[in-house]
Amino acid sequence: MLKELGATVIDADEAAHAVYEPGSVGFDAVVREFGREYVRDGRIDRARLGELVFHDDAARHRLNAIVHPLVRDWMAARTADAVEGGADVIAQDVPLLFENGLEGLYSATVLVYVPEALQVKRLVEGRGLNEDRARAMIAAQMPIENKRMLATYLVDNSGSREATRGQIDRIWREALALR
Repeated sequence: MLKELGATVIDADEAAHAVYEPGSVGFDAVVREFGREYVRDGRIDRARLGELVFHDDAARHRLNAIVHPLVRDWMAARTADAVEGGADVIAQDVPLLFENGLEGLYSATVLVYVPEALQVKRLVEGRGLNEDRARAMIAAQMPIENKRMLATYLVDNSGSREATRGQIDRIWREALALR
């Protein structure tokens, strides 16, 4: 929705996929750390690796130590490109922003949230995860109530798309007015 309003959006999930590409530093580091059993058809088997890291804190920390610096570098490069290209508003979509204490790097943060039960339902129905995996993913993150206290703006995404869009439009106007 921010992109539709004119923002350049840089997505950490896209970065995470890019840094795992075969032949990349991230790919090689993940294989060295976790083994070839986490490679399928020449690519990192993200589903299998996810099963491990969402049930093993030490493994998740090892993976994050590899991937997070690479993701930050990828996003910094895309941000620099956007600035050089004349972007007026740049939004970074960073799912683990608060967990990594990065909120201070931004002039404003927007937390899009839903109640946990709905989050589980969407992960199961939308991404095809089983309920245990969905709950493990949520448990590995900072509790949503803690994130709510850290965010500059809150968007309740439990209603209709139009209701969410109305909240985004309001935040867009407020944020632009403060510039």
